[in-house]
Amino acid sequence: MAQDNGHYLELSMPTTGETIKVLKQAHPRARRLRLTVTSSGARLSYPEGTHPAQVFAFLRKHADWLERKLDQLQLDGSGPPPLKPGAATVIPLRGETTRLSWREGPYPRIELEGERLVLTLPHSHAQRALPAARALLRSFLDAQIRRDVSRLLARHTAELGAAPTQVRVKPLKSLWGSLDTRDCVTLDLALALAPPAALKYVVVHELCHLRIRNHSPRFWALVGTLYPEWREQRDWLRDKGHALKAELARLIGE
Repeated sequence: MAQDNGHYLELSMPTTGETIKVLKQAHPRARRLRLTVTSSGARLSYPEGTHPAQVFAFLRKHADWLERKLDQLQLDGSGPPPLKPGAATVIPLRGETTRLSWREGPYPRIELEGERLVLTLPHSHAQRALPAARALLRSFLDAQIRRDVSRLLARHTAELGAAPTQVRVKPLKSLWGSLDTRDCVTLDLALALAPPAALKYVVVHELCHLRIRNHSPRFWALVGTLYPEWREQRDWLRDKGHALKAELARLIGE
């Protein structure tokens, strides 16, 4: 049985009866309903205007498939498989399941081709393909975050009347973001893999610390003023954060 819980659908697994959360999101460019699974969780996207009953029916219809996919991701409990040069894999990118492919070319580059992310490396890089690929991935993910963050800053710093002195992006062990005494914001690179809504929550959270340097009720009220749906995104990161950070580690190394 599927139940609507705000930004999530809750579904009971056919075999185990376990209840899982499936992130749901209307997508302005979606032409059909699409259910995807990565180690960071399950996601159901659908065209804007789709009736909720149709969304529920689609999820229930694919419950067996979803359970099998989730089992496959948890077979050995060791997390996602290692990144292997030349071997295609699936990664979360901005919350969407994206296929990562490899090809040989005259110079190193990485680019999105439709729904596929393509890593190109010269034959001369064969002996150091993995570190070269990881460097390209790290640069690409950094650029993805900075593109989104620049838009968020343009909007919310005007609303707050305050702005950070600098934005740094790097892998963080446990935090998603921080604000130092010099008003520099640091964001976790793994947020490039998360849905944009989760990145927005972290950015808004840290920007609000420019005004209030604690987690008092007044602070959370300010966060809610800028982003009323912050609780759903905080909960999503708590549920899926470990898997997201594991994905980043396998893509760019520890």
